[in-house]
Amino acid sequence: MAPPIAPEHFNDIVATAADLAIVIDTSGRVRSVIVNPLNPTLGRLDHWKDRNIRDFMAEDSLAKLETQLEAYRGGKKADVEAIEVNHYDNANWEFPIRYTLHKTGQDDIILMLGRDLRPIAELQHRLVKAQLALEKDYETHRDYETRYRVIMEAVRDALVLVDVSSGRIIDLNSAAAQILGAEADTLSGGGFTQEFEGRRRGEFVESLVTSAGDESAGPVMAETKRGKKEVVIDPTLFRAAGDKTLLCRIEATGSAEVVAAELAQSLTVLYREGADAVVFTDIHGAIRSCNESFLSLCDAGQVADVKGKSLGDFLSRGSVDLKVMLDNAARTGRMRIYSTRLEGAYGSQLAVEISATHLPGNSGFAFVIRDTSRMEVVREPVTAVPGGAPMTDEAMRNVMDLVGSAPLKDIVSATTDVVEKMCIETAVDLTDNNRVAAAEMLGLSRQSLYVKLRKYGLLAKNDSGS
Repeated sequence: MAPPIAPEHFNDIVATAADLAIVIDTSGRVRSVIVNPLNPTLGRLDHWKDRNIRDFMAEDSLAKLETQLEAYRGGKKADVEAIEVNHYDNANWEFPIRYTLHKTGQDDIILMLGRDLRPIAELQHRLVKAQLALEKDYETHRDYETRYRVIMEAVRDALVLVDVSSGRIIDLNSAAAQILGAEADTLSGGGFTQEFEGRRRGEFVESLVTSAGDESAGPVMAETKRGKKEVVIDPTLFRAAGDKTLLCRIEATGSAEVVAAELAQSLTVLYREGADAVVFTDIHGAIRSCNESFLSLCDAGQVADVKGKSLGDFLSRGSVDLKVMLDNAARTGRMRIYSTRLEGAYGSQLAVEISATHLPGNSGFAFVIRDTSRMEVVREPVTAVPGGAPMTDEAMRNVMDLVGSAPLKDIVSATTDVVEKMCIETAVDLTDNNRVAAAEMLGLSRQSLYVKLRKYGLLAKNDSGS
């Protein structure tokens, strides 16, 4: 038999046993409201007293309450053990409560003991958000996985992913499986080293890591065990989720990529050991790198002595020569031959021929410089006048046709005028009608150039074209 409870302790027991205790009659009128003092978030609900509880319930909760009250008015307890309702107070504040209804000593009085469902609802809300986020991450993962698979199979390169620590194949595409001579499913998870002849796992993986970290090391050569094929492995090292992984591109010997790699190595040797000077500059003509031949031509001790300086600093006409080459190379892509003189660090001068190439992507220019000083003695072309420009065979025949029809003095004068006009036109074209630069290139004063332009009818022509 349960011990009797004193009336003065009943309210405290009820208040602490539930978050909310409401005493109502069978009509729904609130007789009293007791809020658990340990759950202050419900606030004070004293204004509910002597009012109909329906005034504080959501529309979807009224049917549940009516079912319970109808059962108690009929003198029996409803079959439903508990109901969950949503309350609204006067401030339109919504909170869910789970009630159990209990009989009291009076037939028309019902005790409703409620448990606040907001913590559970908040937990459910978090679980739903977590589930949605998890599903979104899963869909994103599937999206990336699909893209990865499509790319792996679509590329023509044979690709193999190798775990550095274990040396095992993480994944590979069909092209790689075909070169290695087995199915992709068979190869996946196996040792990468065992697919090649005469290779030890530690040394082989280490050589791949070294090749990936050193551009000058070049690719790794190997022979497949199954098909006895000579292949070239070009590795790339990266870190994923803290683990080092090698992306190995495998090419059969003789493929275009291998030829390209060999060509790149040959060009590197040509750049370093070639007889002609090679200089790379930025778009403004500042030297980025050069080979030993250029250092020899300009009497420089090391690359650091010339790096960052303008190439015009080493040309006899300075910025004029440089601007002519840069402008023409930028406009047409290349300038085949430009004759000038190269000045060394200690004042020496050499006759040189320069070809300029505009590098793609606006990344700068490449210059090939050849020493022609030793050829000046060998090259003694027939000239129209001493110190003039070389005369072609056709020009020679034209001059010979004049013999007998005009005095020698007139023939020489006419030929000189033709050569002079050609030189002036060439200088103006090379400098893109920059007359100051053209005058300096020809060794004339600016006033003298204007006189000659006017003499040959080139002044109006150049003005209209500028």
